[in-house]
Amino acid sequence: HVQLVESGGGPVQPGGSLILSCAASGTVDSQTCLGWYRQFPGVERSRVASIGGDGTIHYHDPVKGRFTISLNNTKKALYLQMTNLRPDDTAMYYCAADPLSQYCGPGYWPRHWGQGTQVTVS
Repeated sequence: HVQLVESGGGPVQPGGSLILSCAASGTVDSQTCLGWYRQFPGVERSRVASIGGDGTIHYHDPVKGRFTISLNNTKKALYLQMTNLRPDDTAMYYCAADPLSQYCGPGYWPRHWGQGTQVTVS
């Protein structure tokens, strides 16, 4: 089993900063794919940023230069540093992981998800 717990969301002013955290436990190792996704009031979640098991990092274009994804040495905690937040960043943010795939960029959907943490920029 893989367990993921997000924290750090909340209300912020436009232009503000926020750091999201994801605590991972269970069958997570150094080759686990990890990422942050967000969901607007719509039908699909979308990838914000991810780190592959090989260390490859992918960012969604609207967050490049503003958001930074990072991971601790043992891949037990994942972070998303968000700066210069905009109202259109408002969404539910989810941590995701997949120990069975080193690749978790475009075209791949992880198998395990956290409960989500709400970010509201207004």
